[in-house]
Amino acid sequence: MKMRNFWPLLMAGSVGAMAVQAAPADSQELLVGSYTQGQSQGLYRLHFNERTGQIDAKPLQVVKSSNPSWLTLSKDLKFVFAVNENSPGQTDPIGRVSSYSLAPKTHQLSLINQVQSQGNEPTHSSLSADGNYLFVSNYSVDVDPGGSLAVVPVSADGHLSPVVQLTSHPASRVDPERQQSAHVHSSVSSPDGRFVFANDLGADRIFVYRYDPKANPEHPLTPAEPAFVQLPPGSGPRHLLFSADGKRAYLTLEMSAQVAVFDYQDGKLTQRQLVDLAASGNKEKKSAAALHASKDGQYLYVSNRGTANQLLVFAIDQSNGQLKEIQRRSVEGDHPREFSLDPSNRYVLIGNQKSNEIVVIERDAKTGFLGKTVQKLPFEAPSDIKFLVRQ
Repeated sequence: MKMRNFWPLLMAGSVGAMAVQAAPADSQELLVGSYTQGQSQGLYRLHFNERTGQIDAKPLQVVKSSNPSWLTLSKDLKFVFAVNENSPGQTDPIGRVSSYSLAPKTHQLSLINQVQSQGNEPTHSSLSADGNYLFVSNYSVDVDPGGSLAVVPVSADGHLSPVVQLTSHPASRVDPERQQSAHVHSSVSSPDGRFVFANDLGADRIFVYRYDPKANPEHPLTPAEPAFVQLPPGSGPRHLLFSADGKRAYLTLEMSAQVAVFDYQDGKLTQRQLVDLAASGNKEKKSAAALHASKDGQYLYVSNRGTANQLLVFAIDQSNGQLKEIQRRSVEGDHPREFSLDPSNRYVLIGNQKSNEIVVIERDAKTGFLGKTVQKLPFEAPSDIKFLVRQ
């Protein structure tokens, strides 16, 4: 997709290169991470108008960074951490993690420091419940060295220290092309913060770790018992989401295009349901990606890429957490890698990576249904969208 005339503005340069602007009263601010093989400069801070559902084309700030594909916000909104999804053959061949401070009033981003992720293509990160460590998922497309889970200490001022722990997993080898080695796609802490769950697409398993930094600050993760959750062969686990009450968890299985529903208690996930994203008999290419729940916990939204390019809406049974499909909605673009519900829960913002756009769709908070498209903003290779609100 050809970029429109505002792209010269987006290419203005590095941190602080653009003037800080005050947000209108009816606006939120959001960050968009992107891939930078083309014209994108990296990380963008933008206005979003909750009244109109429009994103301002002119960014508030442009942060030049190499492939900042996933963004993690600290709970107090003081820091932003970005994985730099680099690998050999790219302009920057080294996988990295960057830390930024976020000014309390202006939201101006300033680089604190950057460390190597000790792996290729870091694709996801999450903070420990206490905020002292960043769990970085090195996906690594290539078989050698394969993927890994890296543990990066975070100081009180947001400064990152070098990786202190690096863990890899045995591959399932079910798919001869994509599962010859580990491919850690994401890792997330349990609701109580005592466990970390690493979703390995190459292994068809969720690996479970106890988190105990007091026992060994240099090695805070140890295998739990049981040490993993087995998933269907060739399914390729991607992202795990816990419910707000901590009793359920939902997992996208990228390769089989499914969502698994689990009961959760004390470090243990028990599968209760497996839902197909592809319609029965549909031969479209499929690839499950992101999932997010509405603020009230009534609805789950899941993106399916491939040639399907849909956002699926599920009603969540409040008695057992199981899912019932209620809507399939075209994302009106290609490859919805990530999306976000705005703080008012009246809109869904979808990052269509391959068609180079952010699509804004209305949402009915009562029924969960997605309505009309209110904006298609040209934006090269968006990969993550995060609103600047306290976590």
